Amino acid sequence: MGRYIARRLLLTIPVLFGATFLIFAMVYALPGDPIRALSGDRPLAPAVIAQLRDEFNLNDPLLVQYFKYLVDLAHFDFGTDFRGRPVLDTIEQRLPVTARLTLVAVAFEVLIGVVAGVLAGIRRNGFFDNLVLVSTTLIVSVPILVLGFLAQYVLGLRLGWFPISGINEGWYSYLLPGLVLAAGSVAYVARLTRTSMSENLRADYVRTARAKGLTPRTVVVRHTLRNSLIPVVTFIGADVGTLMGGAIVTEGVFNIPGLGRAVFDAIRAQEGAVVVGIVTLLVFFFIFFNLVVDVLYAVLDPRIRYD
Repeated sequence: MGRYIARRLLLTIPVLFGATFLIFAMVYALPGDPIRALSGDRPLAPAVIAQLRDEFNLNDPLLVQYFKYLVDLAHFDFGTDFRGRPVLDTIEQRLPVTARLTLVAVAFEVLIGVVAGVLAGIRRNGFFDNLVLVSTTLIVSVPILVLGFLAQYVLGLRLGWFPISGINEGWYSYLLPGLVLAAGSVAYVARLTRTSMSENLRADYVRTARAKGLTPRTVVVRHTLRNSLIPVVTFIGADVGTLMGGAIVTEGVFNIPGLGRAVFDAIRAQEGAVVVGIVTLLVFFFIFFNLVVDVLYAVLDPRIRYD
């Protein structure tokens, strides 16, 4: 196990370098001059423009800028925006908001996705099973942007069940955007749980448990559910990082001041340091959660041999 963990840690290094370089290169390739975008309609003196370009290393080639960024990142310096504010301050202010939104989304993913998948797997080919198949296919096929506006209109404006913008009502404000953010993952979790339950209910050890006279409830809860949830737990763990990244669209639609909204605003303002800093942090989270899930999977499932 120790060798496996060490090998997985080593594999994260090229992934981290590759992901951060791609992010940096994409921001570098954005059209327009960020200094001109900062000044807007007010013209800046050539000396001021030259000073800002030198301060933010904008005159250096791409690789030089990227190397300087990595050196600063090694000292936990995510850079500064064009107003002189450290990007780390923005991250510290916005991260708790995105973390709460992600937590609500994961709760929906577990409560709705797992319960629906278990019931559909037990009652395979029944009405509820067909309902789950149709509804999950519909949810996956609808873009999250459309789903967000639809939920705002129906559940927020027409029915008045949820607030449609901001976080002024505390945790209650996160319910609707959390449901929208988790919609696609709920569908995948429901299908994955259904398939896993169906396969395990046909396994030999389940037939043996039934032959011993155990009740159907005991067979499902004690013998089938645990094995069926191993791949589901793996998916949900890896999906946490994906949900944090996917919050960019959801926070933009529901006007939530989290990391995603900060990236959304920074792209419009051509604040490259903010975009690269926050997306790099999201990459860190994604790699970390995938590493944790891989290790947990090796611990939970003794059939797997990585060495």
